[in-house]
Amino acid sequence: MIDQRLLRTDLDGVRASLARRGSASLLDDVDAAAELDTRLIDITARRDAIRARVNTISKEVGQLRRDGNTVAAEALQTESRELGDDERSLAAEHDVVSTTLRNLLLGIPNLPHPDAPDGTGDVDNPVVKGPIGPTDAAERLRVPHWETATQLGVLDNERAVKISGAMFTMQRGAGATLVRALCQYGLDLNADVHEEVRPPSLVTSATLTATGQLPKFADDAYAIERDDLWCIPTAEVPLTSIYADETLDDTRLPIRMMAHSASYRREAGSAGRDTRGMLRAHEFDKVEILALAMPEQAPALLDDMVARAERAIAGLGLTYRIIEICTGDMGQSHHRSFDIEVYAPGVDAWLEVSSISWFSDYQARRANIRFRRHDADGKPVKGTEYVHTLNGSALAVPRVWAAIIETHRNDDGSVTVPEVLRPYMRGIERIESRS
Repeated sequence: MIDQRLLRTDLDGVRASLARRGSASLLDDVDAAAELDTRLIDITARRDAIRARVNTISKEVGQLRRDGNTVAAEALQTESRELGDDERSLAAEHDVVSTTLRNLLLGIPNLPHPDAPDGTGDVDNPVVKGPIGPTDAAERLRVPHWETATQLGVLDNERAVKISGAMFTMQRGAGATLVRALCQYGLDLNADVHEEVRPPSLVTSATLTATGQLPKFADDAYAIERDDLWCIPTAEVPLTSIYADETLDDTRLPIRMMAHSASYRREAGSAGRDTRGMLRAHEFDKVEILALAMPEQAPALLDDMVARAERAIAGLGLTYRIIEICTGDMGQSHHRSFDIEVYAPGVDAWLEVSSISWFSDYQARRANIRFRRHDADGKPVKGTEYVHTLNGSALAVPRVWAAIIETHRNDDGSVTVPEVLRPYMRGIERIESRS
């Protein structure tokens, strides 16, 4: 969530920044939050004044009783009881206002970076690099990957639907091996600086709230209500909360991690839209990279993570481009964000395959992840700060898998495996029909 203090110190700046996101209702929420914050300050001041007076009375009553002045002592105790009733009433009001304010702040999105491009939607996302890759991609035979893959026997969505329902996929044979190869490729490319982690695939509501999925995107997540657990939509969720409620030394930052996990998304409202083949699914594999950093480290880390995701796609021989996400198309938690899109000739479309984002301290405030600086002599500096978080899709399988099948399809219907994946393919260099 945004820094609550900004509502007092720079309300106009907050309103101006969020106005770039293009939603007038956001400004109403900000104004309401500012009013609640002012009210909370007043309640807190009155409650604390009463508590201080009660403490003072307690000491005075003790002294009066020692002096034998019971009448005055009783009078002060009566005042103390009345103040106690007022204090309890204010404490209850404080809890209500505090909870209301927090819930409102949870729905207010992050402030966009000043350099993020303005815009109202995805049509305003500028291409900042590319297209790069095979120049003949658009002229190739437009055979959708689901046709090629089904003919080769490496995609069996019909039986996946029989097992689990619509929008589930199943890869078989070399198709399944290709999934695993892509994930190992994604991990190996980033193992030089990222610690590999295998986090849980089920998380608590608090963990899902920390990264911004709750409460706004509850309808798009799979819930296990009986146990208050959720299936992760991305490994970003558990990785971000590994250090929740902890204070880190600045010498440990940046902390860089990566994880291969399954990801689960209900894709609410997506029925009938890009749901054929591997373009949109309820469950898929992905390699995520993530960093916790000091604010001044974040810009360079963002550039590095974009470069890493680009290197992965370039190595697969796919045509790609990089776009920057405009303010009107940003996710709730995003401060600045870039997407990598690949061109899939079989469906004649640009497909988002990676999103790399900087969240400033928005997620860290929710998860309460702080760090402490040290001076030149190594002594800790008074006070703590929130870390900045960044994450990106190092390799998200479904659309990359689809683009490989369409881009590297041969005239005879077989698919040539990109050279960088062959060490993980058990010797398979060409995917051919299983029949």
